[in-house]
Amino acid sequence: MTKLNAALEQFEAAEANLVKLNALWARIEKLLPSGPAFGSPPGYDDLLLAFRRILPELPAIDGFRVQDHLFEFDEAGHLLLEAREVGEVVAEVDASNTLSEQGRQLREYSFRLQSARRHLVRGRLLALIDEFGRLIRRLWPEHKGLAHDTNITAPAWGRLKEIVAEIDTLLGAGSRPARWSALNRHLSFGMVQDLSDILRLDWPEVSSSIRAQSYDKYDPIPVAAEDLGDIVAAGAGGSATSQLAWSVLSDEDFERLLFSLISEAPGYENPQWLQKTRAPDRGRDLSVVRVEGDPLAGVRRYRTIIQAKHWLSRSVNSDDVGRARDQMDSWSPPRVDELVIATTGRFTVDAVSLVERHNQGDNALRIEMWPDSHLERLLVSCHM
Repeated sequence: MTKLNAALEQFEAAEANLVKLNALWARIEKLLPSGPAFGSPPGYDDLLLAFRRILPELPAIDGFRVQDHLFEFDEAGHLLLEAREVGEVVAEVDASNTLSEQGRQLREYSFRLQSARRHLVRGRLLALIDEFGRLIRRLWPEHKGLAHDTNITAPAWGRLKEIVAEIDTLLGAGSRPARWSALNRHLSFGMVQDLSDILRLDWPEVSSSIRAQSYDKYDPIPVAAEDLGDIVAAGAGGSATSQLAWSVLSDEDFERLLFSLISEAPGYENPQWLQKTRAPDRGRDLSVVRVEGDPLAGVRRYRTIIQAKHWLSRSVNSDDVGRARDQMDSWSPPRVDELVIATTGRFTVDAVSLVERHNQGDNALRIEMWPDSHLERLLVSCHM
């Protein structure tokens, strides 16, 4: 058994205990008195005993542990009686909050548990998504010329099923993407038409949804300072710079930054990370669908590939642009409509000239350039 499997077993046991505790608390909460009352209703005491029997098996998460905040029925009635005798609304509200504290702690534990589980499985989950994408793009050229009802017998098809089964395990009790059932159905049928549907319809939706679930938008950004007031008191000499410190980002950090941009920007849908397999540089690309609304023609969608070039020591030249343009064939089908080259550096004069000539020609592919200055403006506008 791998370390990840052993860890997941612990999480699954904790999740199962949490489900039981939540169910017990729901029943206990319904029986709690709403005013002064004494003499517990049938079953109340047994529910408390069952809850307290399971609670010790709920492990702490980063030091946080659900405490026992249950009340015997008469204790709850006495608490409400004292609050009513005070004659102030705030006293009754405080008493009600005290009685419901157990539920609040269970909700906090659930939030922490899901966050910890996401962090645990994220690396493996993203690796499986990349592997699945590589396999279906490798299988399609080998089968696209065959009849739609031809059965796929390649060993890679079996591996695709294994990947989806493992992803299902890693997702745990979380929600599944909209086309998850369709993906499993097409894998089960295993014909060329199913491969086409997975490539065009199922996988873009499933992969982008899972990637989005892997990164919670409320995860904190680490801050080194404990008190910002201390920084103000100490003073800071020198001048402020408008240029971002791209050097502090790793290649993966830069890709994640771009992924966040296209995930949150209006007019973009189905963002996903891609792992390039046939390109010489074996780089990583991002894919997204740009949605353009037209009052007369309706909604148009453009498949866009973004090449991330975290280059600090040189600019993107014409050879780089040409190579990126030629590599778009490796991502078809479906057809790539737009290529975005995003760099932490700049573009040479020859590169800019090549892009302009290309976009003025008859080629259906459009190329856009995102130099460091453009990215800085995007980041500023996104956080206004």
